[in-house]
Amino acid sequence: MPGPGDVLALIREHGKLTRGDVLNLTGLSRMTVSSRIDALLDVGLIVERGTERVTGGRPSRRLEFNTSHATIVTASVETTHTTVALTDLAGRVRAEERVAVAVADGPDVALNAIAERARSLLGGEGDRTQVAAIGISVPGPVDPDTGRPSQPPIMPGWDAYPVPEHLRDALGVPVLVGNDADAAALGEQRTAYPDSRSLCFIKVSSGIGTGIVLGGNVYRGTDGGAGDIGHVKIAGYEHLLCHCGAYGCLAAVASGGAVARALTELGKPATSGSDVGKYLAAGDTDAARLTQEAGRVIGGVVATVVSLLNPAEVILGGMLSSAPLLTGVRETLYPRSLPRATRHLSVRLATLGQHGATVGLAALVVDREYSAAAVDRYLSN
Repeated sequence: MPGPGDVLALIREHGKLTRGDVLNLTGLSRMTVSSRIDALLDVGLIVERGTERVTGGRPSRRLEFNTSHATIVTASVETTHTTVALTDLAGRVRAEERVAVAVADGPDVALNAIAERARSLLGGEGDRTQVAAIGISVPGPVDPDTGRPSQPPIMPGWDAYPVPEHLRDALGVPVLVGNDADAAALGEQRTAYPDSRSLCFIKVSSGIGTGIVLGGNVYRGTDGGAGDIGHVKIAGYEHLLCHCGAYGCLAAVASGGAVARALTELGKPATSGSDVGKYLAAGDTDAARLTQEAGRVIGGVVATVVSLLNPAEVILGGMLSSAPLLTGVRETLYPRSLPRATRHLSVRLATLGQHGATVGLAALVVDREYSAAAVDRYLSN
């Protein structure tokens, strides 16, 4: 029989429901529905407010998920910096700070800095703050069973590091670890494309990765390596060494790091995708040209992704997310794909910018910590 957690799941799915709606959707008795709803109201997981007058009847009140029930801490670890934020359960950012710690600083330095900044931000929330969990994203594959980085090419010292245990010991809250592109993909899907059945998010920063959302859920693959297109080999570029130690990878040819290298050779110093992004924002023509060229190479690989998954949306994000990148990707993606695979395809720039991973991490935390099973366990204690 559906429990209170199942009722909450229905309310989260539909946004707002009346008691009558819950009755019709569950098929439970009126008394059982009332007890389930009262249990959720008593612990503050839902709120009942507002009226909607039905013709000839009494006003009905709407049940909503209480997105203020708890705070979520998020940390997005990038190659050049880390962003720590506090959000509500809807992913709305309440506070945010950028920390000058990069993935190359190693897990101990990065995670200790994240914990320190999280404590600082939470101090401003008051003693009554309830933290649901901390969600952290990293620029590499994450084992879905352990939450530990799994042979990440650009994260020296992070392989199999106990990230969840480290942060749990430091902050005393549950920890969720995800890939950065996966998190950003879910953030885009939940915010801008809630009805999408298949969405691919291509993150082009210092590296290149893909987040895949199928049926509203992140697809991670067997051991967290799904979407790692940055290490697809590109013919004709066997002389370019990638961070993973192989030659000719897409990331070595067309990532922000590759464009930064090309800009430096032109006398415009750049070391990362972040630097390239600054040139693009300033309207630099060389950065725009090189980014468009990179987009063409990326588009050739994404054509295979599109043929395999037939997504409705391909979203371009990361530090190189720009009109030149979009143009370049489109120039090769469409000609190299069957018309059937692209007839309903939308290729666009990300809508959330640098907040994509933050919003996605919040969604991942809520999906886990407020699942039907988790809520029923919580109420039974």
